[in-house]
Amino acid sequence: MITIAISSQKGGVGKTTLAINLAHSFARSGRRTVLVDADPQGSVGLSLTRQSRVLSGFYDFIEETTVRVSELIVPTRMETLSLIPAGQAGAYDLGESAPGGFLPRLRTFTGKLSDEDVEVCLIDTAAGLFGATSDVLSIADAVMVPQQAEPLGIRSVPKMLEALTRMKAANPQLLILGVVLTMMQTRLAESRDAGQALRAILPPEMVMRTVVPRDDLFIKASARGLPAGVMDGGAPVQAIFDQLRDEIENKLGVLT
Repeated sequence: MITIAISSQKGGVGKTTLAINLAHSFARSGRRTVLVDADPQGSVGLSLTRQSRVLSGFYDFIEETTVRVSELIVPTRMETLSLIPAGQAGAYDLGESAPGGFLPRLRTFTGKLSDEDVEVCLIDTAAGLFGATSDVLSIADAVMVPQQAEPLGIRSVPKMLEALTRMKAANPQLLILGVVLTMMQTRLAESRDAGQALRAILPPEMVMRTVVPRDDLFIKASARGLPAGVMDGGAPVQAIFDQLRDEIENKLGVLT
């Protein structure tokens, strides 16, 4: 099983939209995929199932040894795509620690998912590189950083990547897939310029070639609890995420 974290320094950059639609792309390629909501706000769950607020999930497993991963998996209309909601907030969500830390329980979580024959585990993390997000990055195989194509946000990206590089001390196997530009508005010079600026300040391999546009379809899809690609007129959006999936698979190597 490949575990990919979707992480960002701040919220509002399209992280959950990226996670949902990328998971759908992996699943439609035939790979058994589980999308884990590790953001206490439960954005993934609220986007895909309105029952997520009352379902047990990620945080329940981390804190309660009696909870089983198999009980947390929520199927979707696609046989190869499942969801694990965030669950109920607790000490872990609040940044508190347990004797010996929560890392052993988190490793058990991914191990049990692998036992369920999951091939791809995508984890939508909370914004910032601390608490549960830091722990997820300590056990993940790879991380992708969404960044909206706006001038103010671009300036903080190098520091985010520096922090991720330091994370490799705790997790030497962590592959930084790179930054993916989101919410691109090609009709706005400022948005285009922000994208060009990011590519100018980072090594080419640190910026994904695929760009995710700002599109009203994402809002409509979220309102219906669906990935954007299955909506009417969603084929162009689906093609974008399939292209991004191809990029990721090429970088990981082991999936190809």
